[in-house]
Amino acid sequence: MSLTLGVAILTMGDRPRELTALLASVRAQTVPAARVVVVGSGCSLAGLGLPSWVTAVELPENLGVTGGRNAALAHLRDMDLVLDLDDDGLLVSDTDFARIVRLYEADPALGIVGFRIADETGFTQRRHVPRLRAGDPLRGGRVTTFLGGAHVLSGRMLAQVGGWPDAFFFSHEETDMAWRALDAGWKIVYAPDLLLQHPRTSPARHAFFHRTTARNRVYLARRHLPAVLVPLYLGVWTALTLLRTRDAAGLRAWFGGFAEGWRTPCGTRRPMRWSTVWTMTRLGRPPVL
Repeated sequence: MSLTLGVAILTMGDRPRELTALLASVRAQTVPAARVVVVGSGCSLAGLGLPSWVTAVELPENLGVTGGRNAALAHLRDMDLVLDLDDDGLLVSDTDFARIVRLYEADPALGIVGFRIADETGFTQRRHVPRLRAGDPLRGGRVTTFLGGAHVLSGRMLAQVGGWPDAFFFSHEETDMAWRALDAGWKIVYAPDLLLQHPRTSPARHAFFHRTTARNRVYLARRHLPAVLVPLYLGVWTALTLLRTRDAAGLRAWFGGFAEGWRTPCGTRRPMRWSTVWTMTRLGRPPVL
């Protein structure tokens, strides 16, 4: 029997046209989704004209990416595979779901598959290539992280490592999931033949970007890194931030988030094994970068 695939889409209700197009591209797949869940993050879904085959979930408040995805997972726990999609993305090919199922059927140790993300011209931003050597977005293979806009999670993996870290709200939640998956022995694969068309954007468009980025870096270190790597990881990212950020207000927000990361709860600490550190290093991205 073929693996079942469920689709989760978060929306704030402000992209009705894009959401309608995305749902049409989901419906057009040659291998159908077993269930499609649309979560309204602090918004009503009544005016969006969702089709009858969509399970609509309305949250009374915006719980962020992590809270919204966890709300979707509550309706998809019986699925073998869960595909998360951004509401302003678009599936270009109608055979994506068929390829996803084949990938997971071929490798029982496959935990996460990441899509390639490109704009309508076919351009992939450097930050959307999940490896340090990001020059060729068409080079696939095993990696240590994945993109939030379009990715597939194994249901068996989720049952073992758990859902999304609620405290993160937004930013680096994929890294948290990836590190837990790798530490549990699951593989992460970047599959550039799976394409999500998505408008070219900057994460800094979100007003809270700098704060949550810094806070969640600290959360990652506190939750997952061996103690000796914590100052190295945070030191590297502090130095990179100082080199890259020219906006004084952004830097103030970043350091405010850094302090918040130390004084607020982030969940249970479970340092990764040193064998996982070595695996990530062999794959080209040790957990200090």
